[in-house]
Amino acid sequence: MNILMNVSSAKENILKKIRKALSDSTPIPFPQSEGNASVFQPSSQDLGIEFAEQFTKLLGKFVFCADHHELVAQLNALVISQGWKKLYCREEKIRTVLKAHAFDSFTSTELGDCDAAVTGCEGLVARTGSIILSSASPSGRTVSVYAPIHICIAYTNQLVYDVRDGLIALKEKYNQQLPSLMTFATGPSRTADIEKTLVVGVHGPKQVYLFLVDSQ
Repeated sequence: MNILMNVSSAKENILKKIRKALSDSTPIPFPQSEGNASVFQPSSQDLGIEFAEQFTKLLGKFVFCADHHELVAQLNALVISQGWKKLYCREEKIRTVLKAHAFDSFTSTELGDCDAAVTGCEGLVARTGSIILSSASPSGRTVSVYAPIHICIAYTNQLVYDVRDGLIALKEKYNQQLPSLMTFATGPSRTADIEKTLVVGVHGPKQVYLFLVDSQ
């Protein structure tokens, strides 16, 4: 009998504490984290500079190009310096633009045997240095992951400040038909799962190049 009474008394004490906690609301410790406003506020510097700083911190290789002529010149210089023989690109729009400026080095027809692959992107997140990719792209889900080197061509009008802004832009672009896969790729693939030793290129490309073309 005493054991049953003690259990009942303990249960009642717990319920009293719960009722009291519900009646006395606790103030939100971080009120700015609630609602539609972003916790992270844009810095005063240019979004392109912010992206470049964050991207290079994550071992990404950033190249700014004033126009398509400079883009082709920089790409040619990179291909020659690295000794790449097989470049792969599935996106006809990129191939057309580059070919119009005398770049026609896409000789690989198979992703599996290429030295590097070129893709576009959905956008760039300046705060985190991330490239937004989606399955709606002609490159699909695989090109940016399976190629040993990923070269992404983006434009300054694709820059947004935060992840939230990137998601809003995707919703506005695709309305109710969002792609089945959206990826925020932040630098080359890396892991420290094995004895806490950082290894680059385990689950994706070993190197990521971002060519940012001025869209003005």
